[in-house]
Amino acid sequence: MTFRVAVVGTGAFAREHVLALQGIPGVTITHVAGSDLGRASALAALAGGAAATTDIHTAVSGDDVDAVDVVNATPDHHRWTVAAGEAGKHVHVDKPAALTVSDFDEMVEATEGREGTLMVGQTVRFQPVITELQQALARGDIGDPKLLHVSWYTGHVWPNGWRGWQLDLSRSGGHPVHNGTHSIDLAVWLTGSRPVEVFARNFPTFAAEMPMPDSFQVQVRFENGALATLELCYALRQPGEFLRRIVLVGTEGTLAHSTDDDPGLSSPGHPVAPPSIENALNLQLAHWVRAAQGLEPFIVTTTEARVALATAVAAQRSLESGQPVRVDHGEPGNRVTGVAA
Repeated sequence: MTFRVAVVGTGAFAREHVLALQGIPGVTITHVAGSDLGRASALAALAGGAAATTDIHTAVSGDDVDAVDVVNATPDHHRWTVAAGEAGKHVHVDKPAALTVSDFDEMVEATEGREGTLMVGQTVRFQPVITELQQALARGDIGDPKLLHVSWYTGHVWPNGWRGWQLDLSRSGGHPVHNGTHSIDLAVWLTGSRPVEVFARNFPTFAAEMPMPDSFQVQVRFENGALATLELCYALRQPGEFLRRIVLVGTEGTLAHSTDDDPGLSSPGHPVAPPSIENALNLQLAHWVRAAQGLEPFIVTTTEARVALATAVAAQRSLESGQPVRVDHGEPGNRVTGVAA
C-alpha cells in the first residue's frame, strides 16, 4: 500500500528529507509545499513528479495525502501540524517541535486526539551508536543509569552559518531549544527519567558579536536522582567538524563512546560523517512510516518529546536568569514554563 506524504519546507534540511523519503519503498511524495515556489519546484523535481505549491493548507489537507512531514522553520511547526492533524493526517515534525509546551500540547491534541499520529524528529536516537547504547541499557548491562556526561562539539555556526530566524530568540527559542533539544532528549532517553532542575551557562566562543551564544553547558538533575552534564558547542573552526564523547555510568557498569574512535579519515574542509552516526535520518523516516502505519511502536513518543521540550525551555530561562530553574512538567493543556528554583 502506497504511503502518500506531503513535505512542508523548502530549505536545506527539507531537501535531505525529500531524498530520504524517496528511498523508502512504498512511499510517494505528493507535494513539496513552501512560501517560495522556485525552491519548492527544485525539491519537487527530486521527488519524481511531486506537485510544487505555495498553497500549504491545501497540500497538508488533501484527500490524496496520508501523512505530512513538517520540516520548515520552528515558528510554523504548530500551524501546519495542527492543520494536518485536523485533516486526519499522520505528522512527522522536525525538532524542536514547538517553541512552547502549550503549543506542543495543541499539536498532540490535533493529531493523536483525532485520527492521526505525531512523531518528533529526534534524529540522534537513530544513530547506530545511540541505538547500541539503548540496547545495552535495556539488557541491564550497567544496571540503573546514574551519571551522564555528553560533550558535543561541532562547527558551522559562524556568522552566516545560521539564518536570521535561527539567531532570533523569539523565533528559535534560543540555543538550548533549537539545537540543545538533541542532547536533552538523549539524556531523557538514556536515564529513563524526567529532569526536575536545570542550571545552564553559555559562551560566545569566538564570535561575541553574534546575537546568540554558540556554546552552552547544562547541569540536569532527574526525578530518579541521576545527574547529567551536557556540553554543546557549535564553534569549531572547520565547518562540518564533529567530536562527541558520551559516558554513562550505572550501578553495575559504564558505557562510553567517542567519535574519535570511529574508523576513517577526514581532513580540514572535507569532514566525513562518523560511521557511528551516519544514515540516522533515513532510519528515522523509515521508522516513522512503519510506525504511522501501525507496523511497529513509535521509538519517539510525544510524552518524551514533551519532557525534552519543557527541559529545553527551562534551560533557556536558566541562561537568561543565571539561576537554577525547576522544570515544571505540568499537565497537558496547562502552560509549562521553567520556575526559578
